[in-house]
Amino acid sequence: MSLFRKIFGSSISASDEEKENKNNNFFPDNNISVDERFIYNFKKNGGKFLYCENAKEVKDQFENILEENDWFESEVLCYDTNLFGLLDENKLTYNKPANPKFLLSSCENLIAEEGSILFSSKQIKQHKPNELPTNIVILATTSQILAMKSDGLSAIKKKYERDYPTNITAIKYFEKAKEEDFTQYGSSAKNLYLLLLEDL
Repeated sequence: MSLFRKIFGSSISASDEEKENKNNNFFPDNNISVDERFIYNFKKNGGKFLYCENAKEVKDQFENILEENDWFESEVLCYDTNLFGLLDENKLTYNKPANPKFLLSSCENLIAEEGSILFSSKQIKQHKPNELPTNIVILATTSQILAMKSDGLSAIKKKYERDYPTNITAIKYFEKAKEEDFTQYGSSAKNLYLLLLEDL
């Protein structure tokens, strides 16, 4: 049984939930798995996390996102040809969009230490994060979760060998800071949904 099924498949009593919340105050901690650390940090950064066991659940959750935001029949920024089918099924326009409502993309990796999403030019071309739409929907797999950014950079180097991508960047903040936070200076907050497909 996978970690995610254990997390999402079981019901937690109120007293157990309180204990769990108390324990969460001590995150990050060396005893937790990389997957759990990513989920904790990603949600702490304001990301919306949707776990999917199979491709059908990915399609269903994607349609739920479209419905929730009233994005049906809108323009989408998408460079990943593997995702065009999902857009075609939902009658979304992605060919040279003038005013895209959201970005649909895969990513290079998910970084547990900071709960961020690592991209390269393979997913977002030469766009800087602040040039991307405010709304982003990412499709990733559980095998893409890595402990640190250096692991992500090593994975990119190994994956592409000769055709090394440029514009490697991470998006970390998924909601506007409630107060002035100097750590977010120069970054643009994104409304980000992560469809995480179990592949382990």
